[in-house]
Amino acid sequence: MREKILENKLKLRAKRKRRIRARITGTQDFPRVSVFRSNRYFYAQAIDDTNGVTLASVDGKKLSLKANTKDAAELAKVFSQTLKDKGIEKVIFDRNGYLYHGVVAAFAGALRENGIAL
Repeated sequence: MREKILENKLKLRAKRKRRIRARITGTQDFPRVSVFRSNRYFYAQAIDDTNGVTLASVDGKKLSLKANTKDAAELAKVFSQTLKDKGIEKVIFDRNGYLYHGVVAAFAGALRENGIAL
């Protein structure tokens, strides 16, 4: 029974992810910030879809930050500084199929507070 529930959750997330990615793409000047949330850690990367390269990334595991709202705000502060060093001020936020609340919303809000326009 648990396998069916988990399988259904993953299918629904994949469906949301496809629906979102059909509408947004990133460029060199206006990259797409994609987030990934596991049960323990949080990751984000700025992607240039036209050239297919990652411009900047941040890893919660390497920084010893967990996947909670407080640590997501700290991770966003580090990530926004990395983006500013690369000359990126505006990004498109890709929530990657996750619902926009909790850790994902805290990360996006902290990016805005640190000077990155979403």
